[in-house]
Amino acid sequence: MTDPTRPSPNALLKAARREARGRLKIFLGAAPGVGKTFEMLREGAELLRQGRDVVAGIVETHGRAETEALVEPFEVVPRRAIEHGAHRLDEFDIDAMLVRAPAVALIDELAHTNAPGSRHPKRWQDVEELRDAGIDVLTTLNIQHIESLNDVVAGFTRVRVRETVPDAILDDAEIEVIDLPPDELIERLKAGKVYVPHEATRALGHFFSKSNLSALRELALRRAAQAVDRSLLDHVDLIGDTGNWAVGERIVVAVGDQPGGDALIRAAKRFADAMHAPWTAVSVETPRTATLGDAARNRMASALKLAASLGAGLATVPARSVIDGLRAHVLETRATAVVIGKSRRSWWFELRHGSVVDQLVRGLDNVAVHVVPIGLGPAPGGEGAVRRSSATRGIAAGLAMVAATTAGAVALHPLIGSNAIDLLYLLPVIATATLFGLRSSLVASVAAALAYNFFFLPPIYTFTISDPQNVVTLLVLVIVAVVASQLTGRLKREATIGARTASENAALAAFGQRLASVSDETGTAAAVCEEIAQLLKVSTVLFAREGGSIALIGASPPAPLLGAIDMAAAEWSFDRGEVSGRDSGTLTSSDWQFHPLETALGILGVLGVAAPGGEDPVPADKRILFTTLLGQAALANERLKLEANAREVGALKQRDDLRATLLSSIGHDLKTPLTAVVAAADALAAEHGESGTTAMLKSEARRLRRVFDDLVEMTRIEAGALVVKREATDLTDAVAAAAQDLRAELVGHPLVLDVPPSLPLVEADPRMLHHILINLLGNAAKFAGPGSEIVIQARRLPDRVVLSVLDQGPGLPVGRETLLFDRFTRVDGDDRNGGTGLGLAIVKGFADAMGLDVAASNREQGGAAFAVIWPEASIRRGGE
Repeated sequence: MTDPTRPSPNALLKAARREARGRLKIFLGAAPGVGKTFEMLREGAELLRQGRDVVAGIVETHGRAETEALVEPFEVVPRRAIEHGAHRLDEFDIDAMLVRAPAVALIDELAHTNAPGSRHPKRWQDVEELRDAGIDVLTTLNIQHIESLNDVVAGFTRVRVRETVPDAILDDAEIEVIDLPPDELIERLKAGKVYVPHEATRALGHFFSKSNLSALRELALRRAAQAVDRSLLDHVDLIGDTGNWAVGERIVVAVGDQPGGDALIRAAKRFADAMHAPWTAVSVETPRTATLGDAARNRMASALKLAASLGAGLATVPARSVIDGLRAHVLETRATAVVIGKSRRSWWFELRHGSVVDQLVRGLDNVAVHVVPIGLGPAPGGEGAVRRSSATRGIAAGLAMVAATTAGAVALHPLIGSNAIDLLYLLPVIATATLFGLRSSLVASVAAALAYNFFFLPPIYTFTISDPQNVVTLLVLVIVAVVASQLTGRLKREATIGARTASENAALAAFGQRLASVSDETGTAAAVCEEIAQLLKVSTVLFAREGGSIALIGASPPAPLLGAIDMAAAEWSFDRGEVSGRDSGTLTSSDWQFHPLETALGILGVLGVAAPGGEDPVPADKRILFTTLLGQAALANERLKLEANAREVGALKQRDDLRATLLSSIGHDLKTPLTAVVAAADALAAEHGESGTTAMLKSEARRLRRVFDDLVEMTRIEAGALVVKREATDLTDAVAAAAQDLRAELVGHPLVLDVPPSLPLVEADPRMLHHILINLLGNAAKFAGPGSEIVIQARRLPDRVVLSVLDQGPGLPVGRETLLFDRFTRVDGDDRNGGTGLGLAIVKGFADAMGLDVAASNREQGGAAFAVIWPEASIRRGGE
């Protein structure tokens, strides 16, 4: 057991992981309108006054003037526009926030579902990425969006929300409850401070009823209390403090081998439900456990199985005694209450063994002990009869050894005398104590004393003792029997437990070594199935996902019989990530019990186990071993998946390196002859005029040079060799310069320059910006219809400057506009990327290097629109 007076290693590791990430604070409310966003902005403003770098990533003001006023002091990251069908959606721009890298980010509505095309499907995943980058996050959440409470809330509100947040996110966060009494929230709703009037009236009749709000408020307060309790326990574990710190109830129920265990478990469940507390069923494995019969073991396994089905955690604690094990577990888990059963025992039993309940009450401070009356003990003729039969055999064996010792002593008496005979009688006493226990050894000691007295103490052949010293000899024999039987029995049982534990540890080590020695899916599946089948004496199967369905990849023994119900249970376990099949809550008619192999990469497989004769495939005493084996199997499959991913990444990198080398070679080796061709074309045009063949030669030579320039620039982008030299840039001048250089390509296309001279200066690398504009204008000229105009438009928006190139061409494939910025990409046969497929990729590469964003979309009146976006941080204000 872990020493409770020293810091917990697990707590230290958890704290180290938490320190390596940004902190998360959640403002939790019972319903919309309680003031979560207001409180988040208020705390952000306080941090801003303290000198912290606070940036608003996304704040939903819902048109409320007072909320919009609270946002004004903050720098706001521009939202990212995403085209979804015929709608334009503005979403949180995680890339802009990562580039900005503030100390604290304000992210409203943690449970929000992002628009299709976003990096993550859920906003809480965006928040996790920000935390991984070391950014602290303040966010808001309503209680109905917590995954574990989704069904509870739907049960009384009749509304099931689809946007949920995993409980693990809250477990690693600081939670502040924004509490508002239901009557006050209803008044805010009626005043139009939450919804517009007609929506408010409808809400009052449905979700915002007083009963619903009261229940939601209670859930929010309880969930916050659980978070505080968990945080407190983490802290005291970290500093190694003692005590149970009874802020919240934590219940332990002691499960023994006596009858009535099921009633004890049900009583503990009722108590835990009444206290709204987590509970754990604990069995203590003592040396006596090894002597239990099958009936006692089955009772204990049945009780633990019932506890698991009722939602309890399970724990098995090895210890020298029940008291030691329970006390150590209670101290380690900082439990506040112990539920224990007490049966009627004889006074002789309690005299010999003591009362566990009494010792527990005396040995635990500040822990409530709840005693539940249970069964009377083993029925006559049952387990008690088996024990009596065993004791009878031990007594008979002890008496036989005493008789044999007496015969040997009589034969040796002339040689060794009477004084050494008493030592000989220690041999059968110790042997009986070692082999058969206390009761048999006591009978043997009395028989040895009587035999010694009858045959060797004067007057011999009587039970009379004439010398008082001989009385001491008899007492010593009895004491030696008691002490020897206790010590040897305890050592034997502890050795048995140690041997079993060592055997299991050795099996786990061998299992891990075998898994480490295989590097393919088939070998791993065979190792998992064979080892688990051998250790648990069960049949095993292993399924993996192949295509759209599950496929059998391993089994022991081979060719298992699986029916439609079994396959359905395996599929269900794969899809839901829960246990299914026999002795579970789903498809219990199956002969197999299926367990998902859960990893950080998701469910990678499903392991099925079945015991012969329809028995429990995972008995309670093997549950911890099975859980460990299942975890190792999941890790092995995760390792295979990661290795496969690494090989794919390696192949892609090798291909990219080869492509980069080829591009670099072509770009540099052909630059010199291409320059000569362009110079010759210019000379011919100057000598003979730009007409016919000469004009075509000059135009195509320049286009070819731009292609090779693109190759060179792409190579520099991939090599990370770009050096950005930002300076204040006038977009009017930059657009005019690009249009001048492309005047030949733009012939036949009226060019409309809609760039107001009042635009502020922006930060950009002039050379990179020029290249971006050249590529965008060249792309528009290529795909715009003959004689159609091309528009270059710039606008100053509240939080950004947008420079757009608009054409009247065929437009872009709907929903796949962003793919155009990938290298060598052709979308469904479209050739928008031009001859090499590099022009728009270079635009994206240069924009990323300068901290700008690019976007592509379709115009409502037809044609395509490409935009370069400067965030507020890259706009020069007056006088700067």
